[in-house]
Amino acid sequence: MSAAKGKSAKKIAVVTGGAGFIGSHMVDLLVAGGYRVHVIDNLSGGRLANLEHHGNNPDVVVAEADIRAVKADDPLFKGVCKVFHFAGIGDVVPSIEQPAEYMDVNVQGTVRILEAARAGGADKFVYAASSSCYGMAEVPTREDHVIQPQYPYALSKNLGEQAVFHWNQVYKLPANSIRIFNAYGTRSRTSGAYGAVFGVFLRQKLAGTPFTVIGDGSQTRDFLYVTDVAAAFLAAGETELSGRVWNVGAGAPQSVNRLVELLGGAHVFIPKRPGEPDCTWADISSITADLGWRPSIAFEEGVAKVMENIDYWRNAPLWDPDSIAVATKTWFDSLSPES
Repeated sequence: MSAAKGKSAKKIAVVTGGAGFIGSHMVDLLVAGGYRVHVIDNLSGGRLANLEHHGNNPDVVVAEADIRAVKADDPLFKGVCKVFHFAGIGDVVPSIEQPAEYMDVNVQGTVRILEAARAGGADKFVYAASSSCYGMAEVPTREDHVIQPQYPYALSKNLGEQAVFHWNQVYKLPANSIRIFNAYGTRSRTSGAYGAVFGVFLRQKLAGTPFTVIGDGSQTRDFLYVTDVAAAFLAAGETELSGRVWNVGAGAPQSVNRLVELLGGAHVFIPKRPGEPDCTWADISSITADLGWRPSIAFEEGVAKVMENIDYWRNAPLWDPDSIAVATKTWFDSLSPES
């Protein structure tokens, strides 16, 4: 995909991380809404495939770049209307092992994008924050809950959010932030560190090996289907409200055991991990009241959609109790109360 010659009368939106899981769905939604979309992504893990369905669409321009290398006068931001910032690095264990890298990418990288958005005259910047900032939170969790990051990834994402609101305050850049709870759906990552339960389970399903259930499986997560996440970001980008933070989740936590039941298959139990809450549960009353947004995909429907596309995870890492124990040793060593 390459830039079209000539100028477009369409509104321009920049999506960082636009070839990734949530970002690629954001691109789809913006294109459907009549935007010209400029994607900035480092294209790690062969993620360009997530955008191949756009073919040679001149309204989708993809630039391979590290967000830390983006300059304030980057031409992709010229005349930009909306900036949706998803790019960054995730996962708990790598953040414990490489905290400086996480601060560099998720904080300084965010500052680079803020500066480019400001120079380009964006009328709204929307930041993809993480509900991990709440730590071991009371539930349902409101936006005014105390911030208590448990590991460097959570800290880096929250510091990025603070930068966003500092640019909103000092430089008057219109900006909002959305704290994402447990997003799932098609195109979620298939490579890298041991992480989100869906990717782990789907690969195990394909291989016919037991699902590795943490603890006793009774823990609940506020799973939200990815297209609902993208819709929330669009609403946050098109509202006149600015300087606001919203939780985004389904507001209806589901147990890991329920997920296993829907996927179908044998399972084994592995040790519970320190620093993980028994329940994540977003209070979404604020975003519903302010933006009229509410989830539209029921959990059972979303799982069925994922299962229809399960071959996407065929080349993902295959985890078992032993490999998980090795991969999470740093997690246990660093976050256990007795450590």
